[in-house]
Amino acid sequence: MIPRAIPVACSLCLIWVAGCAESDSTDTPTTEIKIGSKKFTESAILGEMLCLIARSQGESVQHRRDFGSQVAFNALKLGEIDAYIDYTGTISHELLAAQQLISLDEIRAALFQQGIRMSRPLGFSNNYVLGMKEIVAERLGIRTISDLKEHPDLAIGFSNEFMDRQDGWPSLRDRYRLPHQNVRGMDHDLAYRGIEEDAVAVIDLYSTDAKILKYRLRSLVDDLRHFPDYQAVILYRTDLMDRAPKFVEAMLPLQGRITAEAMIRMNAHVDLNRLRGTVVAADFLANTMGIEVEVGDSDVAQRIWRNTREHLFLVGISLGTAVLFAIPLGIIAAKSNNAVAQAILGSTGIIQTIPALALLVFMIPIFHQIGTLPAIVALFLYSLLPIVRNTYIGLHAIRPALRESAEALGLSAWARLRLIELPMASREILAGIKTSAVINIGTATLGALIGAGGYGQPILTGIRLDDVSLILQGAVPAALLALAAQGLFEIAERLFVSKGLRLKPTR
Repeated sequence: MIPRAIPVACSLCLIWVAGCAESDSTDTPTTEIKIGSKKFTESAILGEMLCLIARSQGESVQHRRDFGSQVAFNALKLGEIDAYIDYTGTISHELLAAQQLISLDEIRAALFQQGIRMSRPLGFSNNYVLGMKEIVAERLGIRTISDLKEHPDLAIGFSNEFMDRQDGWPSLRDRYRLPHQNVRGMDHDLAYRGIEEDAVAVIDLYSTDAKILKYRLRSLVDDLRHFPDYQAVILYRTDLMDRAPKFVEAMLPLQGRITAEAMIRMNAHVDLNRLRGTVVAADFLANTMGIEVEVGDSDVAQRIWRNTREHLFLVGISLGTAVLFAIPLGIIAAKSNNAVAQAILGSTGIIQTIPALALLVFMIPIFHQIGTLPAIVALFLYSLLPIVRNTYIGLHAIRPALRESAEALGLSAWARLRLIELPMASREILAGIKTSAVINIGTATLGALIGAGGYGQPILTGIRLDDVSLILQGAVPAALLALAAQGLFEIAERLFVSKGLRLKPTR
């Protein structure tokens, strides 16, 4: 007779097979060039530009998107990406702030010591500025940042990164002695909606952002010259010159070729006219540098299928591994004294209190890489508690009379666990796995923030572009996958948990 513990294994197989079926598709050849970009439109366009240049040289290329500044820089140092566009002010005042660098030569020398080369400026600066609605600023007589001191009650909404940057809100507040208390962090792209709806009065802007004109915003004069100059440059790994010399040679002519007006125009094409970043980048390369690269049509079905494969891989591996670890941990907790049980339940519970995004970022320095592995480990840790807890509860709920009967029959401890206790607890265990699966599917969308792909990628891009259809391309499949997982576990319960254990007790 098949042991009743089989439902756990069968449920695991259902998810594991789904996740691993496309695992080969996530493997990338070692010769592939990996281009990074940060979480705003301009960086994505410039990232596409580097990708197209690489393709024009016959290179295989992958674009990893939506990084924060520090994550992108760490990924470059770790070799998880080979090149990306950054800004001199960010490098000197945020990434290498401790070294107090001033000149471009100092920045270049400091980067070279870390195995990174920096190009000459691309031809434009994208500086931080503070912005207000023109009509509000005119009514209040605000033209400079210093003028804000006379209006301490204004609500301010800064991007989350700006709230903690060395050149961001803390130093800006001290420099201008701003008294404002109603200051909140938010997604940079959502801040524009906030100022349009008068939820906030002041936000941080990028000087080349096309939305400044769309929302009729006034850029406040930095009269105390707090912000440095943010000249766009290419950062790339030194070893890239040996691995892909033709790409480096074709990439460097971008130096001095992109004007601020051209960059604002490209940003407007994507943010306001809804053109694809790849198309905009290809047009610039063709018209300015004579580089012709064919850009394929965007196929929604193919994108959703690719994101589905990536998401299933993350969920399948992390959840399957969690099941293999969590059930034995739950058994140990149930069979041990109270101190051991509380230690196991407490440690897995503490993991659940760590914000998912923080846990993802914590994994990067541990594994010295971004992408799939850190995301899988973080999701694995997040999946443990429901399974451990339900295994513990299920085994503890078995009536003492049943245990005593099994002992009277002379069954060994292992036989009692395998033939009686685990089958009796199977419904609770299966419910714990189901809970973990649903949590895992939702949390895995955050993996896109560290380059793991999945359904989070279109969601992040959709938020950046204020494109509801893109957001839905990630949110709807994620919701459907969670519903499908619940359905599969319901079927598994009916197939493998005996009818008697599924009956509700009568009063």
